[in-house]
This record gives sequence, C-alpha cells and structure tokens, in this order.
Amino acid sequence: MTLTLQSSASFINFKETKGVKTPDEFLGMVYFAQAKPSCRLVAKSSMQEAQLSHERIMEVLEIEKREKLHELTANHSNSSTRVPVFVMLPLDTMTMGGNLNRPRAMNASLMALKSSGAEGVMVDAWWGLVEKDGPLKYNWEGYAELVKMCQEHGLKLQVVMSFHQCGGNVGDSCSIPLPPWVLEEISKNPDLVYTDRSGRRNPEYLSLGCDMLPVLKGRTPIQVYTDYMRSFRERFNDYLGNVIVEIQVGMGPCGELRYPAYPESNGTWRFPGIGEFQCYDKYMGASLAAVAKAAGKDDWGQGGPHDSGKYNQFPEDTGFFQRDGTWNSEYGQFFLEWYSGKLLEHGDRIVAAGESIYQGTGAKLSGKVAGIHWHYNTRSHAAELTSGYYNTRHRDGYLPIARMLAKHGAVLNFTCMEMRDGEQPQSANCSPEGLVQQVKTAARTAKVELAGENALERYDGGAFSQVLATSMSNSGNGLSAFTFLRMNKRLFEPENWRNLVQFVKSMSEGGRNASLPECDSSRTDLYVRFIKESHSKKATEVAVV
Repeated sequence: MTLTLQSSASFINFKETKGVKTPDEFLGMVYFAQAKPSCRLVAKSSMQEAQLSHERIMEVLEIEKREKLHELTANHSNSSTRVPVFVMLPLDTMTMGGNLNRPRAMNASLMALKSSGAEGVMVDAWWGLVEKDGPLKYNWEGYAELVKMCQEHGLKLQVVMSFHQCGGNVGDSCSIPLPPWVLEEISKNPDLVYTDRSGRRNPEYLSLGCDMLPVLKGRTPIQVYTDYMRSFRERFNDYLGNVIVEIQVGMGPCGELRYPAYPESNGTWRFPGIGEFQCYDKYMGASLAAVAKAAGKDDWGQGGPHDSGKYNQFPEDTGFFQRDGTWNSEYGQFFLEWYSGKLLEHGDRIVAAGESIYQGTGAKLSGKVAGIHWHYNTRSHAAELTSGYYNTRHRDGYLPIARMLAKHGAVLNFTCMEMRDGEQPQSANCSPEGLVQQVKTAARTAKVELAGENALERYDGGAFSQVLATSMSNSGNGLSAFTFLRMNKRLFEPENWRNLVQFVKSMSEGGRNASLPECDSSRTDLYVRFIKESHSKKATEVAVV
C-alpha cells in the first residue's frame, strides 16, 4: 500500500510513483516504534512539492539542532497544565457528493496524527453538503465513515456545524456554497443575506435579520439550524461524548459569531481595512427603524452611519471612526448597541438550540469568536465595530459574549493565538497579544472555558512558542484545548512535522521536556529525521510496511 503528497491535494493521497528524478529529492521518515508486527511510515515530499533543495535540507538539520525546537517551550517549563491539541482536517475532507475524500489517505494521516500525541481532529459538517438534496434530506454517510476511522485510531473528534459557505475567506482552498434549495430562496429574495451600504450582497451566511421568519420553505433559519443539529445527534448519538467530544455551533461567516464585514472575495476588502457595516438588507433595516422609533429618534433608523467610510480605509479617514469621531456620540452609541446586540441575540438563539439538543450527551458545546486585531490600538477599534464587537477604548465588547456562552455552558473558542504584536505592520495599529489577553480576562470573569486556534496556517517554531505562551496560566485563564490549523501536505514536510510533534508534546506536558532530539526515545514512540535517496532508486512517497 503506497501514498503520495500531491500539490493539488489537501492531504496525503495514495499513488505509485515512477521514481525519484533528481538527486535533490528527499524522504521525510516518520517511525512508529511498536511491538510486532512493526509499522514504518515513510512520507516523501518532492522538490517541487516541498520546495526544499539539498542545501536547504542541510541548513534545516543544523538549525534544528541549535534553535527551532529550543524556542518552542522557552519560559514555560514551570507550568504543569495539560492542554490537549486537536488538528483541523482539510476543508474538502468530504466530496461534493458527501463521501469521505481519499479515505485511505485520511486513514494514514490519522495514524500519523495519533502517533504525534494529538488528542484528535476537527472537521466541518458542511450544511451545503449534508442538506444539499432538499429540506430535511440529510446525508451523513461520509461523516459516519470518518467518525469510525477516528474511533479505530483512538482519536477524539470536534465537529463544526458549518452553516456558512466555504470560499472567499483567508485559507479557503475550495468552494462549498449553501444548499441549492437555500440559494434558490436567496435568488428570489436577495435580502436573505447580509448587505452593505452599496447594496453588495454577501452569500456566505444568512442575515440574522431573518432568524425568526419562515423564509426557508416554511421554516425559520433558526429552525433549520436546529433540525440540522438534531439530525446529527440522532445519527451519531452512540459516539457523542466518547468519540465526538465537542460540537462547535456555527454562528456566522467562517463559523464565527460576527458579521461579514471584511469579505476578501473579488478583492472587496484587504488587510488592514476597517470593513463596512452589514445592516442594509430589509430585515436588518426594519429592526433598526423599529428600535429608533421606540427611542423617539426616527431619523436614526434610516440606515447605518453615513460617515463610516469604505472597506479599505483607515479609521482616521472617516468621520465615524476617527479619534473623536461619531462612534463616541449619543447616536454612535445607539447604533453600535443595536448592531452588536443583534449579533449577541443571534448567537444566543443558536447556542441555546445547541444546548437543548446536546445537553446530557457528554459532548461539549462551543462557539467561535474572531480575532480581529487590526486597529486594536486605536480608540474606536473600527474593524471590531464593523464586525459586530462593540469593543472600544471605553467598553469591553467580549465580556457580553463570554457571559452569553457561559449561560449555556459553552466553550469560548478564540483565534489568533499564534500572533505577536511585533510581527504586524505598525501602520495597522495591531495588537493580537493585547486582544488575546482581553478575551482571556473576559473568559475568566464570565467563568467560561476558553479554547484557542491559530488564525493563519503557520508551522514555524515562533508561532508554536507564542501559542504556548498564551495557553499556560497560573491565574485560571489558560486554554482548555487548542486546535491547530490545518492538516495538509505542508504539515507533513519534515521540519514542520517535527515542530508539530514537539509542540504537542510540550502542550501535553505543560512545557516540560522542551528539547525533542532527532532520534526520540521517549514515550512518544515517534521521531522524525531526513534521509537522502539516490536519484536512481525507485521510491514510493509513503509506504506502510
């Protein structure tokens, strides 16, 4: 049985090769020390796939000995809190037909992850795939195969109820739209999706303005999400709490509780633009008008702020977000309280539905909050405001979210755990570290469990070291779990794999045993090393012997 890493594939794929064609091609070997019969997994990455030359391999070996792995747990050797690590599976883990994509490759990949010490994996349960064939017609078969595979390898599974489309955001490598029958309803009524001031419609996720209206063939969106989650429980009830240990409830674009204020598709938004308010569909408009009328301010209900700028502007370019702008006026406070309050109500409805379905199953419930760190060091926090987080120099926007999740016994899952302030452009006034600390404080105050993710795909020791720094705490606000983004062919490149193994080991041992030798004789039963193969020797890219 043989396996290959293809540049077009999201993870390892089975295939025979014709042989190594250049002397610079190399094999990364991962050995699993077992009792008889023995098992050897050999992962090959060609020069074209890994983009590493022979000289680079030698450089990597030297750097490994002196620097990289030493960085991973610097300053964290005194912590003893175990933080389990999960790994996100590829976005295209399921085919468009609802089957498990490349099952033999997935099986080998899961075997490798188990040996690394990872607790388990995370997968998106795409609404656009599962309920594709019509209302209440669910196809969970591909996920059933994955669940059984995880069980066989002793891995736990986090499942995301993904009610958003895949495509158009950072890291989206494939396209999975909303179910066709939902898109049909949107085509007849475009106001079902979020809309900006220019009238641009965003098909990523249904507008929360229609949450409680029967706009989906007689059902409300909240009823549709609830039926979907109930169907999942009925199909996988025997696995909940033992194999499936967490259900993350999708609440917006990318599964996050936020508005789609910074859409990357078609170049609409670019980092570090402030984004735009998404409150111009007729349902959101009607809500704003009603609230303004009740407050005796009819003119405040005519739409969002007129001076809030465009997607790619900076705060000081606008009247609303500038230092002493309208955001801090009576009108600004009225609008932002309504805008953020609607988002909080939306999250509360969906998490409450999840709680009613999964309570007592043994599986945790969680909700994801985006790490919007740009313009964090300004007074208005413009990018957070357009996304629905009413967080400013004078107001904590994350404590209400933390308290909402705590009310339902859900975990707060937060991103950008790998980022450092010094890595960001000064002009963007970023502070991912300050933002993470604020969210950790909010979680501790609300007494809600906090878990983390990395926002961008990174495999370097510096990123892993930063996650270690934010995950450990002596004051009760450390992480309960961390999910690494993401499993793909780059993860299995030897240096990246070695870094992941050391990271998982450090997280599981509270920062102890910082140095993982090239030949690891510890209880991980795993070590990683480079070897060179003659260009004339026929090779398979991954062989399980």
